[in-house]
Amino acid sequence: MLNTNPKECPAYLLAQARQYPAVTTVVINPVNQVSLASARLAQEEGLIAPILVGSETRIRHEAEALGWDLDGVRLVDAADEAAAAQAGVALVSQGDADAIMKGHVHTDVLLRAVLSRAAGLRTDSRLSHVFHMTVPGSCKALCITDAVINVQPNVLDKLHIARNAIELLHSLGCDEPKVALLSGTEEVSKAMPSSQDAAELVKLAAMGALPGAVVEGPLAFDNAVSREAADIKGISGKVPGDADILLVPNLESGNFLFKQMVYFMGATAAGLVLGARVPIILTSRADPPEARLASCALASIVHHNREAAAPARATA
Repeated sequence: MLNTNPKECPAYLLAQARQYPAVTTVVINPVNQVSLASARLAQEEGLIAPILVGSETRIRHEAEALGWDLDGVRLVDAADEAAAAQAGVALVSQGDADAIMKGHVHTDVLLRAVLSRAAGLRTDSRLSHVFHMTVPGSCKALCITDAVINVQPNVLDKLHIARNAIELLHSLGCDEPKVALLSGTEEVSKAMPSSQDAAELVKLAAMGALPGAVVEGPLAFDNAVSREAADIKGISGKVPGDADILLVPNLESGNFLFKQMVYFMGATAAGLVLGARVPIILTSRADPPEARLASCALASIVHHNREAAAPARATA
């Protein structure tokens, strides 16, 4: 039942990211071969200029095993994962780097450093995670949010989650992404709080809270991804059967969904944390190199689009 076909890093993501200079990226605690190999691959593809932050002894030992001589790569010594997270975030805060990549470090340790008020990386937005899902042989991408950070988000949390995902799609050239607010039903029901949240978000979107997107829901999963299923059930709208973003009710449902696509469909799950001043590359520990490379491409695209938009915001 498991899909064993080779994974693919979407060629169009690499092509778009290669239009830009490599992004200086702090790699937090890359003291194992998986995280080091990912940083090396992204460097070789011209996506990032890595700064490796962690135990210098361990990094050099693992790099030697990989055959990476680290020539020209900056290393910053740190005693453990917490120290590495703090040191890496400080480099971003000082303007020495424009992105963060998770290495061998627990997610909560990394995000605690990012959210520290002293770091200066917080914005008005709540942090949220987006998985950009692609299946080999298909040109259609599907974003799932949030399957990593926000466990049981309320309506306000979901508003931030949606905004972050919409920003990502705008960066990728999708001017009006279609957002499906998932629930277990297409009807608003007091027995299913996610359906009530969806109805409230649709109202907020109609009031201008989510510009640059089409937002519809509640939608069951089948209606969001299958026009045929939506037609059979008499569900109309622009989103059913053509969703770009699936905003899930909670972390558990999103986690099940993205892993089902990875293990049953052979999908590549590129992962970013958005809502901070810089993009944070954050994938599952079991993800293959292709997913990590695609994540670096996404981070590059987001960073350079933010840079391009900054002058326009400054003069507005």
